[in-house]
Parts: sequence; C-alpha cells; structure tokens
Amino acid sequence: MKFFITGGAGFIGCNSADYFLQQGHEVVVFDNLSRKGGPANLEWLRSRHSERLQFVQGDIREYEALTAAIGGADVVLHLASQVAVTTSVQNPREDFEINALGTFNVLEAVRHQVPQAAVLYASTNKVYGGMEGAKVELANGRYRYAEYTHGIPENYPLDFHSPYGCSKGTGDQYMLDYARIYGLKTMVFRQSCIYGQRQFGVEDQGWVAHFVIATVKNRPITIFGDGKQVRDLLHVQDLIRAYELGIQQIEAQRGEMFNVGGGPQNTLSIWTEFGPLLAELAGHEPPVTRAAWRPGDQRVFIADIRKAKAQLGWQPTISPQTGIQDLFAWVAKNPHLF
Repeated sequence: MKFFITGGAGFIGCNSADYFLQQGHEVVVFDNLSRKGGPANLEWLRSRHSERLQFVQGDIREYEALTAAIGGADVVLHLASQVAVTTSVQNPREDFEINALGTFNVLEAVRHQVPQAAVLYASTNKVYGGMEGAKVELANGRYRYAEYTHGIPENYPLDFHSPYGCSKGTGDQYMLDYARIYGLKTMVFRQSCIYGQRQFGVEDQGWVAHFVIATVKNRPITIFGDGKQVRDLLHVQDLIRAYELGIQQIEAQRGEMFNVGGGPQNTLSIWTEFGPLLAELAGHEPPVTRAAWRPGDQRVFIADIRKAKAQLGWQPTISPQTGIQDLFAWVAKNPHLF
C-alpha cells in the first residue's frame, strides 16, 4: 500500500513511516520541516530506507500542494499539527489555520483525489476540556478519579478549552462528519501522552521526553503545581499498532473515534513517581524548580481505552518504566541531537 503521512518528519510521523516502510509499504512524507527535530528525523528515515520513501516538503495550509501530492494514497495518516496549548493562546490564528483549516484541506484533498483511502486523524484528549464533572481526589500521593475507575470514555461530553482545544476538536468532528456525509473511511484517535524515541520534547509539549532530555543534559526542570498530577502514558510503538489495526478494520470501523492512551494500567504521577525513576536512571537527582499551577492544568487524565480493545483488539503492551528506560538510553546515546 501507499501511505501518505502529513507531519511525517515529526515524532509520531517518522516512527510511523519507519514502521510501515519496514512492513514493505511505500511512504510519502509530507512535512514543512518547521518543527524542532524534523530535519534530523527525516535524515534518519533516509539513512534507513533508500527505497519506497518519498519526501515532499509542503504545508497542509496550502491546498493545491496537498492535492498534488496526495494522489495514489491508500492510507492517509494526518499527523501534522500545531501541538502546544500555550502557542495556540499566543497565536490563535496560526493555530486555527494549521489544525482546523489544515485538517479540512486534508479531508477535501482525500474527497476529491483518493476517496477510497483510509484516513486516520491524530486527535487529542484535550477535546474533553476541563472535565469539571469528573470528581478528583488525592490518595497515596497521587490524584485519581473518584468515579471514573476505567478513565474518561469516548462518550464523555466534549468541551473544547483553549484555541488548541477548539482547533483540534474542529478537526476531530470534521473527520467524523465526513464519514457520515461523504462516506469517507475516516477514524479518529484521541491520543493521550505519547512518548518514545525521536521525540524532541519541550516544556510546553512532549513533557516526558523533555524531562528525560533535561535530566541527561543536566538542565533545570520546572514542576508546575505539586507534582502529584497523574497522566496515562502510551509508547509510540503501541500507538502505531493501534493505527495498523485501525487500517486493517477501516471498512467496519469507519467514522469511529477511539481513545488511545495508556489507560489505568499505565499511569505515572508527573514528579512524585517520575522524579525518582529519572534519578535512578541518571544516578543523580535532576535539578528542579517549582512554580505555581498553570491555568487549566488537569490534576489527572486517564483515558478509558476499553472501546479500542473491544472493537480493534488493541491494548498497550509497553509499560511506562520500560518505555522510559528505552527513551533515556536513546537520549543518552544521542546527546548531540539536543
């Protein structure tokens, strides 16, 4: 098959491209190389795959370029995105044009050029907003849901917060509607905290990799709030398996949305548990400063991933401890990249 991956030089994109190239597929990487690490990820892909890899430098905001490049695709992985809430607040117009208009452009390009293609969209758990209705309590040094023991399900009310939440949520809903109205083979993945090799995390986005990189490079880490916030972590290779299962079952599951995160079995408090793990891996305590809670920072987010298990046959296989050890070893081996 021929894969067309928007944002294919990004963290998730390059790992996806590498995986599907290894499976013998053709891959077109469509990327404007604006993100940190993009050129390095592209060179890594080229060093591993001299054949069946094509690179097109392009921007999803440019509809004509997109339609010219997407022809012949059997699968479209739409991963290109503006990814930081803080950036969306600082520049909401750019955020809208990339995430909302860019996703609309992808759908229109598919509708007019490759209407039989499977289209997978990387959405976000931020579409659930502040989740004020999900009561949170503190127990054993970490936050947890008082009632949602399996995590937040797909039918939890959508509540877009921040320009980022609005723009990604717009793309999320357009994807689902284009399956209803035009019969496109779309599928939405509401992703939690994805991490793994080739992630160039910064403070505002990709916090797991940011903490690991800072520890290896002995750079200061800022902990906002009390550090007891809990997130469910999903290794990028587990995410790509979800993509693969979605593609295989696209006829039966078109127009569906799935939470893809670590779920209740793969959670970590961002500092009370992650801090000691990093100290053990590094052999020293990471330098840390404390700061006040950031507006809208959730005490806890855990995705209910039972729907993906029931309908796709998917569940995570890589624990946060194993995945973080792997990420730490990769960063330590490649300090020149950071």
